[in-house]
Amino acid sequence: MGSVVYVETSVPSAYVSRRTDPGGMHRRGVTQDWWREQVARYEVRISDAVVLELSEGDWPGKSEALRLVDPLPRFIVDAEVIAVAARYVEERLVPAAVAGDAAHLAVACLHEVDFLLTWNTRHLANPNKLPHRTCLAVPGVILRSPQATEESRRPESRIEMLRSAQHDRRAC
Repeated sequence: MGSVVYVETSVPSAYVSRRTDPGGMHRRGVTQDWWREQVARYEVRISDAVVLELSEGDWPGKSEALRLVDPLPRFIVDAEVIAVAARYVEERLVPAAVAGDAAHLAVACLHEVDFLLTWNTRHLANPNKLPHRTCLAVPGVILRSPQATEESRRPESRIEMLRSAQHDRRAC
């Protein structure tokens, strides 16, 4: 099996999206293509946090999204994940209002995944957050959207920046 990819909530949400605006349609198409063509190449996992977020509220596609992720292995959100996520909020890496994003980042760090697959470019896959993650010694989890191509998934410059930020993986 290939690299470990942790899929956070925005990906299955995009897969089943009923949005008709160009951005929503694009994300849905790219996500469905990625799922169809790439899932078998990786060890794809979710966490309890993903299932919890997908289960909240009543929204179009909810059942389909839950069925999509149901067969995937799950990381448990335990006390250690919660403590690390709380630290990310304390240190303002992630706003308290979106503490679920901190949980996703903590799961990815503590389980030493190779990639965190996300459409969340505000709090997770945001290049402006890299210096803050570096200061907090957040391990080098590569944050990518499903749109990233196989060839560009690990640019050398980004790998080197992340490696230099990596002290002890448990420091996150």
